[in-house]
Amino acid sequence: MAIQDLTDTELSRLFIDTGIDLSTLPAIATARELAPVMGTTEAALAQDRYRRGGIPYVKFGRRVRYLRADVARYLLTHRTGGDGSAA
Repeated sequence: MAIQDLTDTELSRLFIDTGIDLSTLPAIATARELAPVMGTTEAALAQDRYRRGGIPYVKFGRRVRYLRADVARYLLTHRTGGDGSAA
């Protein structure tokens, strides 16, 4: 099954199984809500947005929001090392 085919429920279950629980994250989260889950700061998320290499986000006006499914997909596609090594 491709990563894009996973539902939010399946993604949440996958991360619960691996010890990363994204179910506590709202379906549409602010940087303030996402930062502690990711173990980073709001400023670091902003820097990643600026560099265009970070987690996909939605912007309307000056507001930035992160979709929980995008966060999960980002983590899956950027995982390296261990048994799930990407490269």
